[in-house]
Formats: sequence, structure tokens, C-alpha cells
Amino acid sequence: MSAESGSVAAVSRNDVYSFTKPNRDEIVLVAGIGVEGDVHAGVHVRHRSRVQADPTQPNLRQVHLIQAELFDEVASKGYDVPSGGLGENVTTHGLDLLGLPRGTILRFGAVPAAEPARRDGVGVPGAVFAGAEAATLDEATARDGVAVGEAARRDGVAVLGAVFAAAEAATLDEATARDGVAVGEAARRDGVAVLGAVFAAAEAATLDEATARAAVAVEEAARRDRGDDPRPAVILAGLRNPCAQINGFRAGLLKEVLRKDERGDLVRKAGVMGVVLRGGVIRPGDPVAVELPPGPHGPLERV
Repeated sequence: MSAESGSVAAVSRNDVYSFTKPNRDEIVLVAGIGVEGDVHAGVHVRHRSRVQADPTQPNLRQVHLIQAELFDEVASKGYDVPSGGLGENVTTHGLDLLGLPRGTILRFGAVPAAEPARRDGVGVPGAVFAGAEAATLDEATARDGVAVGEAARRDGVAVLGAVFAAAEAATLDEATARDGVAVGEAARRDGVAVLGAVFAAAEAATLDEATARAAVAVEEAARRDRGDDPRPAVILAGLRNPCAQINGFRAGLLKEVLRKDERGDLVRKAGVMGVVLRGGVIRPGDPVAVELPPGPHGPLERV
């Protein structure tokens, strides 16, 4: 398996609590939330055991990913586990998910063609939409406003690149120029304002050490992202903590995904958890590209 790239083997989603999730033709990521229509999507924890313990915790488990190679491994020991069988949203192939460090960004889909004038990744179009709602617009302008708003909500990462390009090309008076600079600086400073609610939840909650490290890694990755890549993206936060429900799905399977190594440390193999950095559609067959954080790297831990 590779630590640099792989592909999507299957995608799964369920709008009700269940151990397994049915396969879908596609799923839609929503930045800062998770998988559209999935029961585990949200800013705060949605897994029932975590909700019961502390519902104010940030949701660092918005997307669950498992490498398909795990299913091949357990199949050799007599366990038939299909994609989605362990409740994951994305099943990958050829990618060593468990070996990646926290704060890794996974991008899904083909590499986009170069767009020099594009600068998305700006999370600050709210004032524009508010102004549009308050104003009386002709039909054409209203349609344009709706289209931009829908794109921003779908993407989760703002779409102000064209505005900045127009500002650079135009001759602006001083006040307008100052406003443009201020918006641009805010965009570059925090191109992922859509994740702000997750970060705020992390700051407000009492986190254990592993979860705190994961939250810091996710925020650093979000701020590191330049916002110029339109592909759907997930930031890896940590490892899934396998529970006894796995034995309810396949008797004896838990010991294959949760064991101790020669040093006595727990090894968790039931996949990784992440937070959506950028929204969009993921389908089986999509390539997956890996962007590692700067070193030194911290290993994925239970979240």
C-alpha cells in the first residue's frame, strides 16, 4: 500500500443509526459537517456513546474511512466483511490510512486544471448574501445570487475568487480598495471559516489529551490549506476506537481489529476518522491524493 495515493473502492451512508451503512453510487461531503444525509454528520459528536458521555464535544469523526485491504486480511481468517460493513463512509484501496499522521489532508477526485485567477477557499461570503437578502433585486441578479449562495453552501469553502480577480483588474477608489484588501486578508488568514464551529466546540469542551492533539492538528491543517484546490477534502483526525458491537456484527471479529503489539500497546485497525475541509461529491473509482503535514509528524490516536 502507498502513503501517497490510492483510490475510492466504495462509498456508504445511512440516515439512521445502524452498525453497517449501505453502499451508494456517491456521497456528498459538506465542509465542517460530514456526509450529507448521514446520521453521524454534525459539528458536535454524533456517535451515541460520545453523545451520552458529553454532547458538547467537537465532532472529529465526521467521516469514517477504512482501507479495503483490512477486509482482505480478515477474509483470510474466515470473516466476510463487505464495504460499509463496519459503518465506514469511504472504503479506500491501495492507501495506507493507518500509517498516515494526524493532520493529513486527503483530496478526492482528479487533479483540477490550472485556474490562475481562481482563489477559492475564502470562508467569508456571508455579508454579501445578507446584503442580497435585504435588497430588492431584478430577476437576473437574484438568480445569480441564488447560484452563488448554493455553490458556497455546497462547497463549504467560499467562492470569492472571481470577486478578487475583478478587484485586481478594476480601478478602485480608496475606500473600496481598503475594503477589498480587508476581505482578502481575512480570506487568506482563515480560508476555512466554515470549520469555525468545530474549532469553537473544541475550545469550549474539556478534551482528553489525544482528542486535544487531534483538534489542534485539524485546525493547523485547515489554516495551512491555501484554498486553491476545489477537490473534496478530509483532514484526518484520529483512529476509530473499535467496540464490542463489532462482535455483534461478526462473532470474534473484534480481536482482529483491536489487539496489542509486542510492547503491549493497543493497535486499532478499524479505520480512521476525519473532518471535512472542503465539500463535494465522492464516487467509487475516484483517486485519493495525500498531503502530509509538515514534520515532525504525530501518529493517529483514538478520537
